[in-house]
Amino acid sequence: MSTLVCLSLLLTSAFAQDVEIVLDPTISDEGPDHVLVPFTVPAGTREIVVRHDDRSADTILDWGLDDPDGFRGWGGGLSEDTIVHEGAASRSYLAGPIQPGEWNVVIGKAKLATETVDPLLRVFLRDAPTLVDDRARGPYVPVPALETGARWYAGDFHVHGGQSGDTRIETEDAIAFARALGLDWIELSDHNTVSQIQLMGHHQAGLDDLLLLPGIEVTTYDGHANAIGATTWVNHRVGLDTTAQEMVDAIHDQGALVALNHPTLELGSLCIGCAWNQPIPAEAIDAIELITGGIDDPGGLFFLQTLAQWEGYLADGHHVVAIGGSDDHAAGTASGGLGSPIGNPTTYVYAEALSAEAIVEGVRRGHVAIKLGNGDDPLLVPWPAPPEGGDTVWALQANLTWRVTGAPIGAEVVVVQDGVPVGRHRVAADPFDVTVPIDAPPEGETRVRAQLDVDGQTRAITNHIYVRAPPPDTDAHSDDGGPDPAGCACIHGGASRGAGVWMLLSVLLLVHRRA
Repeated sequence: MSTLVCLSLLLTSAFAQDVEIVLDPTISDEGPDHVLVPFTVPAGTREIVVRHDDRSADTILDWGLDDPDGFRGWGGGLSEDTIVHEGAASRSYLAGPIQPGEWNVVIGKAKLATETVDPLLRVFLRDAPTLVDDRARGPYVPVPALETGARWYAGDFHVHGGQSGDTRIETEDAIAFARALGLDWIELSDHNTVSQIQLMGHHQAGLDDLLLLPGIEVTTYDGHANAIGATTWVNHRVGLDTTAQEMVDAIHDQGALVALNHPTLELGSLCIGCAWNQPIPAEAIDAIELITGGIDDPGGLFFLQTLAQWEGYLADGHHVVAIGGSDDHAAGTASGGLGSPIGNPTTYVYAEALSAEAIVEGVRRGHVAIKLGNGDDPLLVPWPAPPEGGDTVWALQANLTWRVTGAPIGAEVVVVQDGVPVGRHRVAADPFDVTVPIDAPPEGETRVRAQLDVDGQTRAITNHIYVRAPPPDTDAHSDDGGPDPAGCACIHGGASRGAGVWMLLSVLLLVHRRA
């Protein structure tokens, strides 16, 4: 890589003195997907401005900035100037002290049209800031629950606000659209940055009817992951200074969840790196975005492929949770491939309260159901609640119940066990309940979910309930959904009292014979 550094003093009417650094790197298609281009910042610098030009109509480069301590922001393909100083920053970047020493412009090789490209970088070091201090920024502080009490809370796990470099909206616009829908929460999952986290307290202040859930869409060129609940930057530069495993570990280490966003969305240069191909073990995956954009939107075309991928994880014994996300970039106003509005689909999380901690915990437990279209679609959920504390019922036989509301007469609730439909139940009323007995296998577990088909198209889906036979020597039913020594399902309508007695007698007989 060749770098030409030219220093010149510029006098303007707007600023005192600027030092201009011209960087002319050569970027090769060989090596890691990201390149660091260093420059030196002297003491006394108050503001840094970076202007970049890939000088190619066919090449696509992404842009970021590191200070001597590390991450300072990621604008992706954002063409605007990057500006940072102690009290403010341009969107996608972080305010903070301007430390003397080596800084780096970070270049991501999204798409190179030729073997080498020669972008132009101009860095301006200013001794007086031009951006007005941004009093809205601050450290993330979790807000108290907006509502207490266990219920199904409706929201969207994949919303881009003004801090994503590929949007042209304000975060307030996304919030207003979500509130108009009556959603309970949305996750602000801006790309590879935490500038939205710095502003979350400002946006949440005075907002008592919509919870803003922190998160990051960790975007790589081999897949996009949703760090649900993350508040600390996650290094996405796989192959340069991190690995895929270190990336997911960094998400888990802060108590957040790893979800795969649009994992089968293979669109080439139309959506660079959207399909998931990162080499991480399935046990590191907490959730999968089963549908991106509603079933009636362009992204919904990949629903069946992602459904098959999800079932594959489950068949291998991994309790991966299905969620939904709109991937809205335009606060509900756009059309086309990125036009899916917030709430398409709508994801419901059964949580103990409307708080970030409770929503994340609800996903961790697998207590999630999805309206695959939008909020007007029917809702299908386990009834009266999911398994207490987790996703498993310990019983020799469990009576599992689902309730559908808002469905047309004649729609079908399809019960799916271990990936195979085992029963269809015609909706005859609103609400409409379906109860099925499920026998635990002699060893291991069986998984059961339900989906609602309307005119042959799936419009709602639940996550799985796992049924396991309780060990015969288990002490007592645990509060976290652990084994019940009586072997009866005490939730989802449970077994009848007579059936419970017979199961208890059966277990006691087994214990007696083994003694």
